[in-house]
Amino acid sequence: MREGPDIARIAALVGDPARSMMLLALMDGRALTATELATIAGVTRQTASSHLSQLTDAEVLVLRTQGRHRYFSLAGAHVAQLLEALMVFSSDAAPPLRTGPNDPALRRARLCYDHLAGELGVAMFDRLGAEGALSQASGQPDVTEQGWHRLAVIGLRRDDLPRSNRPPCRACLDWSERRPHLAGSVGKMILQQVLDLGWAKRLPGSRVLRFSAEGERRFLDWLA
Repeated sequence: MREGPDIARIAALVGDPARSMMLLALMDGRALTATELATIAGVTRQTASSHLSQLTDAEVLVLRTQGRHRYFSLAGAHVAQLLEALMVFSSDAAPPLRTGPNDPALRRARLCYDHLAGELGVAMFDRLGAEGALSQASGQPDVTEQGWHRLAVIGLRRDDLPRSNRPPCRACLDWSERRPHLAGSVGKMILQQVLDLGWAKRLPGSRVLRFSAEGERRFLDWLA
Protein backbone atom coordinates (compact mmCIF):
# COMPACT_ATOMS: atom_id res chain seq x y z
CA MET A 1 0.00 0.00 0.00
CA ARG A 2 1.34 3.41 -0.97
CA GLU A 3 1.51 5.93 1.87
CA GLY A 4 1.85 9.66 1.53
CA PRO A 5 1.69 11.87 -1.58
CA ASP A 6 2.57 10.51 -5.00
CA ILE A 7 5.83 12.39 -5.54
CA ALA A 8 6.83 10.02 -8.34
CA ARG A 9 4.07 11.38 -10.58
CA ILE A 10 5.15 15.00 -10.12
CA ALA A 11 8.83 14.08 -10.43
CA ALA A 12 8.12 12.32 -13.73
CA LEU A 13 6.19 15.32 -15.05
CA VAL A 14 8.88 17.82 -14.14
CA GLY A 15 11.71 15.50 -15.19
CA ASP A 16 10.74 15.31 -18.86
CA PRO A 17 13.22 17.50 -20.82
CA ALA A 18 10.60 19.32 -22.90
CA ARG A 19 8.31 19.94 -19.93
CA SER A 20 11.19 21.11 -17.76
CA MET A 21 12.20 23.66 -20.40
CA MET A 22 8.64 24.97 -20.51
CA LEU A 23 8.51 25.25 -16.73
CA LEU A 24 11.83 27.08 -16.51
CA ALA A 25 10.64 29.55 -19.14
CA LEU A 26 7.76 30.47 -16.79
CA MET A 27 10.02 31.03 -13.78
CA ASP A 28 9.95 34.81 -14.24
CA GLY A 29 6.22 34.91 -13.55
CA ARG A 30 5.11 35.42 -17.15
CA ALA A 31 2.20 33.69 -18.86
CA LEU A 32 3.04 32.23 -22.28
CA THR A 33 1.01 30.64 -25.05
CA ALA A 34 1.29 27.01 -26.12
CA THR A 35 2.96 28.13 -29.36
CA GLU A 36 5.60 30.10 -27.47
CA LEU A 37 6.25 27.21 -25.11
CA ALA A 38 6.46 24.75 -27.99
CA THR A 39 9.16 26.91 -29.60
CA ILE A 40 11.10 27.09 -26.33
CA ALA A 41 10.92 23.32 -25.84
CA GLY A 42 11.72 22.55 -29.47
CA VAL A 43 8.62 20.40 -29.98
CA THR A 44 5.58 20.55 -32.22
CA ARG A 45 2.44 22.41 -31.22
CA GLN A 46 0.58 19.11 -30.85
CA THR A 47 3.27 17.63 -28.59
CA ALA A 48 3.36 20.82 -26.52
CA SER A 49 -0.42 20.67 -26.04
CA SER A 50 -0.10 17.14 -24.66
CA HIS A 51 2.64 18.20 -22.24
CA LEU A 52 0.71 21.27 -21.13
CA SER A 53 -2.45 19.26 -20.57
CA GLN A 54 -0.56 16.90 -18.25
CA LEU A 55 1.00 19.77 -16.31
CA THR A 56 -2.34 21.54 -15.99
CA ASP A 57 -4.13 18.37 -14.84
CA ALA A 58 -1.45 17.93 -12.15
CA GLU A 59 -1.98 21.58 -11.05
CA VAL A 60 1.63 22.45 -11.84
CA LEU A 61 0.40 24.99 -14.39
CA VAL A 62 -2.76 27.06 -14.62
CA LEU A 63 -4.52 27.96 -17.86
CA ARG A 64 -6.12 31.33 -18.48
CA THR A 65 -8.11 32.19 -21.59
CA GLN A 66 -8.18 35.72 -22.96
CA GLY A 67 -10.12 36.13 -26.17
CA ARG A 68 -8.84 33.56 -28.63
CA HIS A 69 -5.59 33.07 -26.76
CA ARG A 70 -4.77 30.55 -24.05
CA TYR A 71 -2.01 31.43 -21.62
CA PHE A 72 -0.14 29.10 -19.29
CA SER A 73 1.67 30.09 -16.09
CA LEU A 74 3.04 28.40 -12.99
CA ALA A 75 0.35 27.43 -10.50
CA GLY A 76 2.04 29.43 -7.78
CA ALA A 77 5.21 30.30 -5.90
CA HIS A 78 5.36 26.76 -4.48
CA VAL A 79 6.03 25.42 -7.98
CA ALA A 80 8.78 28.00 -8.54
CA GLN A 81 10.33 27.04 -5.21
CA LEU A 82 10.39 23.38 -6.26
CA LEU A 83 12.05 24.25 -9.57
CA GLU A 84 14.62 26.53 -7.95
CA ALA A 85 15.53 23.77 -5.49
CA LEU A 86 15.89 21.24 -8.31
CA MET A 87 18.17 23.64 -10.17
CA VAL A 88 20.52 23.59 -7.19
CA PHE A 89 21.23 19.94 -7.98
CA SER A 90 21.73 20.52 -11.70
CA SER A 91 25.02 21.78 -13.09
CA ASP A 92 23.66 22.35 -16.59
CA ALA A 93 22.64 25.72 -17.92
CA ALA A 94 18.93 26.06 -18.65
CA PRO A 95 18.43 26.68 -22.41
CA PRO A 96 15.20 28.74 -22.19
CA LEU A 97 16.94 31.28 -19.96
CA ARG A 98 19.47 31.93 -22.76
CA THR A 99 22.15 32.25 -20.11
CA GLY A 100 23.69 30.05 -17.47
CA PRO A 101 24.57 30.25 -13.80
CA ASN A 102 28.03 31.53 -14.72
CA ASP A 103 26.52 34.64 -16.30
CA PRO A 104 27.30 37.59 -13.98
CA ALA A 105 23.95 39.31 -14.51
CA LEU A 106 21.94 36.17 -13.75
CA ARG A 107 24.01 35.43 -10.67
CA ARG A 108 23.85 39.00 -9.40
CA ALA A 109 20.06 39.45 -9.33
CA ARG A 110 17.22 37.53 -10.95
CA LEU A 111 13.55 36.72 -10.60
CA CYS A 112 12.54 33.58 -8.77
CA TYR A 113 8.89 33.74 -9.83
CA ASP A 114 7.88 36.82 -7.81
CA HIS A 115 10.79 37.49 -5.46
CA LEU A 116 14.46 38.48 -5.61
CA ALA A 117 17.10 35.77 -6.02
CA GLY A 118 20.82 35.69 -6.72
CA GLU A 119 23.64 37.40 -4.86
CA LEU A 120 21.56 40.42 -3.89
CA GLY A 121 18.62 38.28 -2.76
CA VAL A 122 20.85 36.15 -0.54
CA ALA A 123 22.64 39.25 0.77
CA MET A 124 19.27 40.73 1.77
CA PHE A 125 18.23 37.54 3.56
CA ASP A 126 21.56 37.33 5.40
CA ARG A 127 21.58 40.99 6.42
CA LEU A 128 17.99 41.10 7.64
CA GLY A 129 18.59 37.94 9.64
CA ALA A 130 21.87 39.17 11.14
CA GLU A 131 20.36 42.40 12.43
CA GLY A 132 17.22 40.80 13.87
CA ALA A 133 14.79 42.01 11.21
CA LEU A 134 14.03 38.37 10.44
CA SER A 135 13.56 35.71 13.09
CA GLN A 136 13.74 31.98 12.41
CA ALA A 137 12.57 30.82 15.81
CA SER A 138 9.67 28.90 14.22
CA GLY A 139 11.88 27.18 11.65
CA GLN A 140 10.85 29.59 8.89
CA PRO A 141 11.75 33.29 8.68
CA ASP A 142 9.34 35.81 10.14
CA VAL A 143 9.46 39.61 10.15
CA THR A 144 10.08 41.02 13.63
CA GLU A 145 8.95 44.43 14.90
CA GLN A 146 12.43 45.68 14.12
CA GLY A 147 12.01 44.22 10.66
CA TRP A 148 8.80 46.15 10.01
CA HIS A 149 10.60 49.34 11.02
CA ARG A 150 13.32 48.47 8.50
CA LEU A 151 10.73 47.78 5.77
CA ALA A 152 9.00 51.08 6.56
CA VAL A 153 12.19 52.87 5.46
CA ILE A 154 11.42 51.86 1.86
CA GLY A 155 7.68 52.46 2.23
CA LEU A 156 6.35 49.01 3.18
CA ARG A 157 3.94 48.45 6.06
CA ARG A 158 2.46 45.41 7.76
CA ASP A 159 -0.99 46.50 6.51
CA ASP A 160 0.28 46.12 2.93
CA LEU A 161 0.44 42.34 3.29
CA PRO A 162 -2.33 40.72 1.22
CA ARG A 163 -4.83 38.49 2.96
CA SER A 164 -4.07 34.98 1.74
CA ASN A 165 -3.09 31.51 2.86
CA ARG A 166 0.40 32.08 1.50
CA PRO A 167 3.10 32.29 4.21
CA PRO A 168 4.37 35.86 4.72
CA CYS A 169 7.96 34.61 4.64
CA ARG A 170 9.67 31.50 3.38
CA ALA A 171 13.31 30.55 2.93
CA CYS A 172 13.89 29.51 -0.69
CA LEU A 173 17.16 27.74 -1.50
CA ASP A 174 18.99 29.85 -4.09
CA TRP A 175 20.04 28.11 -7.32
CA SER A 176 23.36 29.88 -7.79
CA GLU A 177 24.32 30.79 -4.22
CA ARG A 178 23.25 27.51 -2.54
CA ARG A 179 21.97 29.56 0.40
CA PRO A 180 18.45 30.88 1.12
CA HIS A 181 16.81 33.99 -0.21
CA LEU A 182 13.48 35.42 0.94
CA ALA A 183 10.26 34.18 -0.66
CA GLY A 184 6.63 34.50 0.44
CA SER A 185 4.37 37.55 0.49
CA VAL A 186 7.04 39.73 2.10
CA GLY A 187 9.61 38.72 -0.51
CA LYS A 188 7.13 39.60 -3.23
CA MET A 189 6.40 42.99 -1.62
CA ILE A 190 10.08 43.87 -1.41
CA LEU A 191 10.75 42.96 -5.03
CA GLN A 192 7.77 45.00 -6.23
CA GLN A 193 8.93 47.99 -4.19
CA VAL A 194 12.44 47.71 -5.63
CA LEU A 195 10.87 47.87 -9.10
CA ASP A 196 8.47 50.67 -8.18
CA LEU A 197 11.32 52.75 -6.74
CA GLY A 198 13.17 52.36 -10.02
CA TRP A 199 16.18 50.68 -8.43
CA ALA A 200 15.98 47.77 -10.88
CA LYS A 201 14.06 46.67 -13.95
CA ARG A 202 13.19 43.36 -15.53
CA LEU A 203 14.96 42.46 -18.76
CA PRO A 204 12.39 41.34 -21.37
CA GLY A 205 12.39 37.60 -22.00
CA SER A 206 14.82 36.91 -19.18
CA ARG A 207 14.88 36.26 -15.44
CA VAL A 208 17.62 38.87 -15.03
CA LEU A 209 16.89 41.89 -12.84
CA ARG A 210 19.11 44.77 -13.90
CA PHE A 211 19.91 47.18 -11.06
CA SER A 212 21.16 50.61 -12.05
CA ALA A 213 24.35 51.74 -10.35
CA GLU A 214 22.36 54.19 -8.24
CA GLY A 215 19.63 51.64 -7.59
CA GLU A 216 22.08 49.03 -6.31
CA ARG A 217 23.76 51.65 -4.13
CA ARG A 218 20.41 52.62 -2.59
CA PHE A 219 19.46 48.97 -2.10
CA LEU A 220 22.73 48.16 -0.36
CA ASP A 221 22.52 51.38 1.72
CA TRP A 222 19.07 50.23 2.89
CA LEU A 223 20.47 46.87 3.91
CA ALA A 224 23.45 48.47 5.64
